[in-house]
Amino acid sequence: MAGQAETGADRRTIAHPERVIPLAFLIGIAAGTLLLMLPIARADGAGGTAFIAALFTATSALCVTGLTVVDTAAHWSPFGHGVILLLTQVGGFGIMTGATLLGLLVSSRMKLRSKLLASAEMRSLDLGDVRHVVRLVLVVTVVVEAVLALWIAARLWGLGFALGEALWHGLFHAVSAFNNAGFTTLPEGLLPFPTDVLLLTPLMLGVILGGIGFPVLYELQHEWRKPQGWSIHTKLTLWGTLGLTVAGMLLLLGAEWQNQQTLGPVPFGEKLMGSLFHSVMTRSGGFNTHDTAALTPASLLGSTALMLIGAGSASTAGGIRITTFLLLGFVVWSEVKGDPDSVAFRRRIAPEVQRQALAVVLTALGVVAVGIMALVMLSSLPVEKLMFEAASAFATVGLSAGVAPALPPAGQLVLVVLMYVGRVGLVSLAAAIALRQRSVPYRYPEERVLVG
Repeated sequence: MAGQAETGADRRTIAHPERVIPLAFLIGIAAGTLLLMLPIARADGAGGTAFIAALFTATSALCVTGLTVVDTAAHWSPFGHGVILLLTQVGGFGIMTGATLLGLLVSSRMKLRSKLLASAEMRSLDLGDVRHVVRLVLVVTVVVEAVLALWIAARLWGLGFALGEALWHGLFHAVSAFNNAGFTTLPEGLLPFPTDVLLLTPLMLGVILGGIGFPVLYELQHEWRKPQGWSIHTKLTLWGTLGLTVAGMLLLLGAEWQNQQTLGPVPFGEKLMGSLFHSVMTRSGGFNTHDTAALTPASLLGSTALMLIGAGSASTAGGIRITTFLLLGFVVWSEVKGDPDSVAFRRRIAPEVQRQALAVVLTALGVVAVGIMALVMLSSLPVEKLMFEAASAFATVGLSAGVAPALPPAGQLVLVVLMYVGRVGLVSLAAAIALRQRSVPYRYPEERVLVG
């Protein structure tokens, strides 16, 4: 009987694998909240942290967002920083592994018991089992974070930090960058280093590598000499990352050129570095070298759009994903040209994939719209800043226009929900839509509806 019960439970889990990630994150958030409420987690030792602040920070860390309602460097003790670091690492590793496995399951379109035997299009993934996937993600994570940590630590040591302090900050920022979290333990964050190329470069590299996703990293490792054979997923992710980064840089450069509170008074070189850094960070990185709250409305709105697009699938970044955005772009372009099929890189986009992309985008916009309306009702802050904060929370970016700490507890809870739904909701939604495809033995009569 026990064996039968266990088998039944296994079957239910296998039938709904998209439920595992949301449940795991809820458990992690609860554990992180309890740990951060302990008096030992506070730097001043003056009792435990309030529940809402601990919940907000735990959710932000595990969902690799980076939004805060308290000063990360000043409020938390080394124990508290360690909890945030652990939650960030677990959250980033878990989402990369879980999203990759769900992607394999969806692409292979088959039920499984203990193994995922699948091969993604054009050899982008050819993995044997769950342990193989986890091991590969772990190796990539450790190697990349170790290199980044040593690079950042060496630079901070060169800037006068003690060796032990430099190593700790290097490790923390390497984990935060690769997992696209945006947390910083430096007292003033990165504001004192707007032109430090040696410090900002590894942070940008970490965010980009973590944001393009494990499937792309895996394919580049094996097929980097044969770009003509790359899968559509890899091509869309890489070209989309490059294009949106350049577009974001030009947008910020133009909008902030004369803004005396950001890029206006600085030399041209710092303007370029500041706009490039901000553009990279809107993809889900969350670090900032200038006061985000002082950005012009044009920059806030443009950054909001970039945050909602996000980065690559099966990555530590958030948003609707580059591939989703570009696929719909190809669909629109094909419709404009009057082509019978939607084509990307000489490959036809399946109708079911188009429907999945549309469902993800509309759901995301709906969730963010509801979040914005809730924040507007709970706060008198400017709407463009509330939109920015809601998009940053949902896309798990972490850039802040100074809204989160100023919100009442109810408003902060809205951001908590947005962070959680944005981190695990779209992954689970996309998997659920793909896995629930079914055929029916009949079709209803067709009728044309006026569109536009």
